[in-house]
Amino acid sequence: MVTRQRMVVWDFDGTLGHRRHGTWAECLLEILDHQQPGRPFTRDQLYTALTSGFPWHDHLRPHPHLADPDRWWNHITGVITRALTGLGAPLRTAQSIAGQARSTYSDPAAWSLYPQTTAVLRLLTANGWGHVILSNHVPELPSILDALRLTPYVQAVVNSACTGFEKPHPQAFELARAAAAPAPCVYMIGDNPQADVAGARAAGLHAIWVRRDEPGHIPDLDEAARLILHPAHESNSRPTIPRTWEVAPLNAGTAARATRIG
Repeated sequence: MVTRQRMVVWDFDGTLGHRRHGTWAECLLEILDHQQPGRPFTRDQLYTALTSGFPWHDHLRPHPHLADPDRWWNHITGVITRALTGLGAPLRTAQSIAGQARSTYSDPAAWSLYPQTTAVLRLLTANGWGHVILSNHVPELPSILDALRLTPYVQAVVNSACTGFEKPHPQAFELARAAAAPAPCVYMIGDNPQADVAGARAAGLHAIWVRRDEPGHIPDLDEAARLILHPAHESNSRPTIPRTWEVAPLNAGTAARATRIG
């Protein structure tokens, strides 16, 4: 058995897994399809209406007062209600739709893994790497991970809905380090250039940006694993500053799979 000596910090949504029918705007469309067939609002209208109010939209400010599932969802329900009434929905209709968001969004059956996820986690684990998930997500993330059978590969889940700190806040990364201890965190892998990549570099971690230019793009986790298992930056024993690699999506038609960008 290989002893785990170093840790990879992973983003979840958009990196390891995804909600099959889309995120928040699409979730509300699903609810509307049941309540009001014909969709009085478009996906773009809902997307625009939901661009503020979520805790990660104000990541510089900690939200410890929301570090409880019911309080977190009460806040989100209010955000959705205000967004819908701003689009012209009657208050009672908006409240009814918002009230169903929790069960609809967090339903484990709505979530899927990307094709390479399980094999890559298994490969890295076999080569002595442990795994921490650091995610801006809903309180039910652990249940989603259980349903996707990821829990056996993961040492810890650091979830902003439970800690009150959203990436790229420095404390989010410090909490990931604490969860990984005594093993050091070395890499952060994620699809968001600000929350994952910039946040990781500021925290002193190497960052691998598994880029997704479109919602339907698939991150190339095999290439990310190759960068970890064959690290050119460790060719000598001197400490290195945090570095960043950009990995093209599997289905983007890009010839170069990985490029060092920092």
